[in-house]
Order: sequence, then structure tokens, then C-alpha cells
Amino acid sequence: MSASRTTGGGRDSEDWDDDMAFGLPASAAVEHLPDTAELIKELARYLDADAPAVSLPPRLFSSPQVYELERTKVYGRSWILVAHRDEVAEPGDYLSLTIAGEPVLVARGEDGALRGMSPICRHRMMPVVAEGTGHAEAFTCPQHLWKYGLDGRLIGATFMHGNKAFDPSACRLPVFAVEEWNGLVFVNLDAGAEPLAPHLSAIGDDLSRYRLDEMVQIGSWVEEWAVNWKIAVENAHENYHVMGFHPETLEPSAPGGTDTAVRADSPWATSLLVPLVEPLQPEGVTLTDEEKGRMYCFFTFPAGSLAACGDQVIWLSFLPLSVDRTQVRGGVLTPARLMEGADPQEVRQGVEAYSAVINGEDQRGLEAVQRAVGSRFAGRGHLSPKEPGVLVFYRNLAKAMLSSDGEWPGEWRS
Repeated sequence: MSASRTTGGGRDSEDWDDDMAFGLPASAAVEHLPDTAELIKELARYLDADAPAVSLPPRLFSSPQVYELERTKVYGRSWILVAHRDEVAEPGDYLSLTIAGEPVLVARGEDGALRGMSPICRHRMMPVVAEGTGHAEAFTCPQHLWKYGLDGRLIGATFMHGNKAFDPSACRLPVFAVEEWNGLVFVNLDAGAEPLAPHLSAIGDDLSRYRLDEMVQIGSWVEEWAVNWKIAVENAHENYHVMGFHPETLEPSAPGGTDTAVRADSPWATSLLVPLVEPLQPEGVTLTDEEKGRMYCFFTFPAGSLAACGDQVIWLSFLPLSVDRTQVRGGVLTPARLMEGADPQEVRQGVEAYSAVINGEDQRGLEAVQRAVGSRFAGRGHLSPKEPGVLVFYRNLAKAMLSSDGEWPGEWRS
């Protein structure tokens, strides 16, 4: 596979807006908190050909006004990774969750197709189902017992015959776009969004020998971190932090000081290759010598990630709950044949226990970062050449925040 290195360069960082507090004394940084327009203007600088490699303005991680824009501009019209197929495998299986404050229901219909919809009853706004996973033949509003099919169509409304203005055939739960890609489930709150799969074609080729579509989920988690979603996503886009956050768990096998190769396929698809100290010898997949010696990571903007390494593939998704709280969803996949004769519960406990250690290391570190963003000494820093993926994320974020509906995601320009 071909990959190109993404690095910063060009204009000196001191040329950036003084209000963004880069290159200024800390006392000057707090004299004026930049308003939303100034923050977005500064974010646009990452689209410049000569944009320097510096971190985001701290206020972008704490501004309620910016967060409200992100809910619409980013999470309101992007493909969001929410689950693995095994969580909604059978007709009637469903997943209910919240994406940046928007309740979402994904259900598998009797025809085997997944559908996304709002779970908010069309009568008096009561959610027809609580958050979580489950199985149902239909969804009944607990307030007035209106009933909806697995496709969101209204199939019963109690005591509504006397309202002649009410047309039950025109009443249904609002629809979202859903796509299954190699067993991973994505939702887009924009029902008319362009398909995701074409953006992932190069990544699909890279992962072909993992046979991702045939893997099963052997462990999963849903956690809440006290952190802005962008801080979590930044961290996922680089391996540099491994030396500090994971000195005993990940650093020995995938050192943070190694160079990573980044390839940007589109605003929705970025890949990152991390060299391993020793090549792995997987039993369930047939890999080339090159593939055995690296961890292959890919990201779907804004917040989905996948890491393939040996016999396991780990997926993660960061869903904002508020400006400083993020839900972290994820799971571990493996070839189905490796589970033959194994105790699923024992495997699950082992996988989830190890994942909890890694996630806990990230959570503690990133929550410390979040607590620091409001400090009068917080400022922007130069990025390392070990963080090329972070700049790719910044550019995609800028593109999403500055594009109108008709322009997003638009034609990719690297």
C-alpha cells in the first residue's frame, strides 16, 4: 500500500491571531476570551496550504457556543460509528443511544435490514424506548401507548379516531441514514447523506486479508469520560502519547517514538500505520510479513476508529454528551473460528478487563487535559512530527465547521 507522510510547515506560528494566545504571555491570553466567530476563523487557518503544526485554541474544548455548532455542523451530518453488527444481529434487535444530544434508534427489521430513526413519539415527545440494547416486535410509547413498527411506521394510536385532522398513514418516526460496512454500523442524522462505503474503499482493500466482515465481537464497552470529544479524538490520531499514557501496556510493542505514515482518502476516511517492535503471528488470519509487523489504524471522521493488529480488530467511537463529557463506545473483534470450543463468557471477561486497563490509562490522562483547558496558562503548542494524523483531523474539522450543507463533505483536496 502507498502512504504519504503529513507534516506541518510554512508560516511561523506567531503569525496566527494573537487572540488565540499562541506565542503570548499567559497574562495576555486571558485578557480577552475569543468569541465563536474568532474561534471558527482561527480553525479555518488549518485549511491554508502553509498552516503551521500547532494545537487547537484551548477555548475550542470548552466553548458551549462552539459545541452547539459542532452538534449541527459535525455530528448532525457525518457518518457516526455506533455498533458492531453482532449487537443488532436478529430481526427485532435494537440499539438506542444519543449522538451529540440527539436520541437515535437503530433496529433490524423482519426483512433483515437495519433502519435508523428518532425514538421520539410523534404525539407528545416521549421516547418510545430507553437507551441501551434489546429486542422488540414493536416500539410502544410508555406514555399513551402509541405503537410503531421496527421501521418506524405508526401501527397504533389509542383513542385518536375522534381527531379528523389526524392521518395515521402520514405519521412515522423521523428517519436517519444507516449503513453497514464490513460488520460495522454507521448512522448519519442526515437522511439524504451520500453513501459512506465509497469513501472507505481504499481502507477496505488494506483490510482485505483480515476478512473483517467474517469477524465476531468478543467484547464491548460503553464508558463516560469527563472530556471534550475533540481531546479524545486528537489522542486517537497519534501514537506519540503511548510513551506517556501506556508505558507498560503498549509502549513495549508499539513505541510512541516511531514514525507513523498517514494517508487521507477523504474527509471521512484517514489511515495511520504504526510499526511494531516484533511482528505478530496470527492464527485466525493470513497476513503478509509487512502486515504482521504493523498496527493498521483507520479513522472515520469525526469520531470513529478501527485498529487491526494480528488476530484482533478494535473499534472505538466518541459520542459527545456535552461540551465536557463524552461517551466512549467500542468492541473487540476476532475471526469466528478462533472462538470454536472457547467459553464466550471467559473470553469476554478477559478481553474487556484488558481493554478497561488501556481505556483507563487514556481516560485519566485526557481528563487531566480537560481540567487544564480553562487555566490562564493554557495555550497552543507546537505539534511533533510524530503527530501527522492530528493535523489531518484538524483540517477535516475545519472543513466540516466551515462548509454549508450542500458543500459537505465535498470533493476531497489533500
